[in-house]
Amino acid sequence: MTRSPIAKAVLAAALALVFCLTCIGASRAAGLLAPADGSLPPLQIEDHQVRVVVEDAYVITTIDQRFRNPHGRDLEAVYAFPVPDAAAVAEFTYWIDGKPVTGEVRPKAEAERIYRHERAAGREAAVTSQDGERTFDMKVWPVRANSDVRVRLAYLQPAHVDTGIGRYQYPLEDGGVDEQAQAFWTTQEVVRGSFGFEMLIRSAAPIAALRLPQHPQAEIRRLDEKQWRVRIGRVRSLDAARAGGPGREDSEKNDLQLPRAVPVALAGQVSVLGDGTLPAAAPQRLDGDIVVYWRLSTNTPAGVELVAHKPAADRRGTFMLVLTPGDDLKPLVQGRDWTLVLDKSGSMSGKWGTLVNGVTEGLKRLPAGDRFRLVAFDNQAHALTPGFVPVEPANVARYARVLAGVSPDQGTNMYAGLDAGLAQLDADRASLVVLVTDGVANVGRTTHDNFVKLARRQDVRVFPVIMGNSANRRLLQSIADAFNGTSLSVSNADDVVGALAMLSSKVSHQALHGVTLDLRPVDRDLKVGDITPRAIGSVYRGQQLIAFGHYRGSGEVAVRFAGRLTGQPATYDGTITLPEQAVDNPEVERLWAFSQIERLLRQRAEFGETADIRDGVTQLAVEYGLVTPYTSMLVVREDVMEAMGIDRRNRDRLAAEQTARAQRQAQPVTALRADEAKPVFTGSRAAYSSSAGGGRLASSGGAGSFDPVWLLLSVAAIVALLLAARRRRRQA
Repeated sequence: MTRSPIAKAVLAAALALVFCLTCIGASRAAGLLAPADGSLPPLQIEDHQVRVVVEDAYVITTIDQRFRNPHGRDLEAVYAFPVPDAAAVAEFTYWIDGKPVTGEVRPKAEAERIYRHERAAGREAAVTSQDGERTFDMKVWPVRANSDVRVRLAYLQPAHVDTGIGRYQYPLEDGGVDEQAQAFWTTQEVVRGSFGFEMLIRSAAPIAALRLPQHPQAEIRRLDEKQWRVRIGRVRSLDAARAGGPGREDSEKNDLQLPRAVPVALAGQVSVLGDGTLPAAAPQRLDGDIVVYWRLSTNTPAGVELVAHKPAADRRGTFMLVLTPGDDLKPLVQGRDWTLVLDKSGSMSGKWGTLVNGVTEGLKRLPAGDRFRLVAFDNQAHALTPGFVPVEPANVARYARVLAGVSPDQGTNMYAGLDAGLAQLDADRASLVVLVTDGVANVGRTTHDNFVKLARRQDVRVFPVIMGNSANRRLLQSIADAFNGTSLSVSNADDVVGALAMLSSKVSHQALHGVTLDLRPVDRDLKVGDITPRAIGSVYRGQQLIAFGHYRGSGEVAVRFAGRLTGQPATYDGTITLPEQAVDNPEVERLWAFSQIERLLRQRAEFGETADIRDGVTQLAVEYGLVTPYTSMLVVREDVMEAMGIDRRNRDRLAAEQTARAQRQAQPVTALRADEAKPVFTGSRAAYSSSAGGGRLASSGGAGSFDPVWLLLSVAAIVALLLAARRRRRQA
């Protein structure tokens, strides 16, 4: 097969990436923590079992783990784990005397006080708290001498589908930006016993293909056109293992309620052995993310999907709307100005040479008429080009040499870098700014309001490319919102070529700006409120909008989705019906609460903490059982819970959710489309499809090739992506 010049460039960049991944040191990953000075002996991770269910609108991830203490004295287990974007930690269960005890959410200080009290008394206790942007710490006392403990975590998140591509990330890899934590802790991230990852995808729209970029050993099975299953490692029941059973794989009997599987022959994917087991695997390390992509069939209709929960006609209902516009945003003309703002702080040391090669190759393939400008930043900004320069071979070669002479060092003055990147823009040309960073702004102006004021100066789109699981995503997303851009999160396990291709599709097409969503009840007795998001901003090609709200009564609602397209009003109208009773999806209540909490935390980040914000987050989190910066999930013995008067509302909520989940999975996948009577959007949603070139994503609306601009974005993101690669080859 003959490769195009673009395909050759991608292959070269990929080979460089693979080479660098094998050469860069490790960083702290998810796992058991112990002081780095060796003052306590290490514990062990015996089993790590993950089960994921994607149910069209949202995802439930459940992690079962066993920790072992091989030493002669009781020890405390401290376990660190990251969670994905927009994920709400909703369950923490600790087995006491062989029985599961579900945690309850309490204000953080109270939970810590009770945990310390129970530990001092020698009684079993555990607590999970948020530590950073998306990192959580779990403490369990005691892990008895020469014994083990079992815990279970679960979190919920909206499903992410963009341009017809679904994406799920199970994060394990630490972002490597917390130097104090790295100096204090050492991490035990090796699973000594069984590691298993199982994922069931249930989609109302048929699924055409599924891909795990960094896990070719995965077993992928097509159960039917709307259900696929993924398995990595040895999926087994920890109940059977603790009871002394064989610990065999038992996914056909677990809580996923899987139908009989139909094997799918996919290149690079292994099959099960004749006896139904997987080949023996080497010990698993919890230092690399698992990323799963699924591609919906082409011509999937645009529309509005509804998930509602209303336990009785006279009770308040909660709804989740997923709005997917049609593919009616036109391509932009050529002749753009690209500013690439590159993080050259100390965390980029060792990757700058690859960045030089990548940016050089990308610049060579920008279309005629485009111009480029390069800005780097550490403690301050550095203009690497004297304004914009035409895309010409001599200019590309010249600034490749300039980049090669840069030495990464110092801190991260993101404000200075972005401020310099926004300078000298030409009002007569389309200007786009790509901000590539992995870390946290820690020099100069670092608060949200500084970046919001910066955005008010001029009308330009900024697209942050966010690297790693420890980046300040709330700040970077605020930057994207303020600049009417969109952000892209990239993991080391991502299919970077495909991910950046989707971003290129957005920046090379029209976008709706100033978008509003209006829900107006048609029936007089129907009331709708508590809607998030309150401000939407911009919507790009292929992008979904997810909204939550409450309602009382039932009946028809007029939906108006409106914005500005090339400065002119654009309005989309239709109707949906909110049901009188709906009991299949109680998880929607937690997702609504988490959306409200995220709104309050964004206000805190932008305007500072207030008592109203702190109290609002705490009240929502306690009522709906969610871990936040102000609340923790506490587990103590049942008699202690009763003696302290701790309401078991989270235990009861979990039981209702698990019952509903089992009932859903025992039924065929049902459609969620809610606007068929009067559609809000017409036509098919924007989508990508497999091209003939070996599985590369290509726009379904064109000839199967990308705008070459995506190469500039992808090579920059690939290099910044290497920041996360410090996870590699940590010594056990």
